[in-house]
Amino acid sequence: MFPPEAKKMKMVFAGNGAVAVGDKAMKLSPGALIRDAENRLVLQGAVRGEYQVRAIVDMYGQVGRVWILTPEEIAAPEPKQ
Repeated sequence: MFPPEAKKMKMVFAGNGAVAVGDKAMKLSPGALIRDAENRLVLQGAVRGEYQVRAIVDMYGQVGRVWILTPEEIAAPEPKQ
């Protein structure tokens, strides 16, 4: 499944490594890994638009890993910590 530090959020991919979470503008890290709803790796430039995701933000405030969620994953409750 997902690492415990991967938080569920709505993310807008604007292109050129820029993303937005809520009203906060962020950058994808240079080596960011993005997985689509079928768990395939996709290139940063190939993802545009708004998605429900799980993502990990690194200590520099950049998004390092992203998983685009399926409808079932979106509906699933948060795991207990």
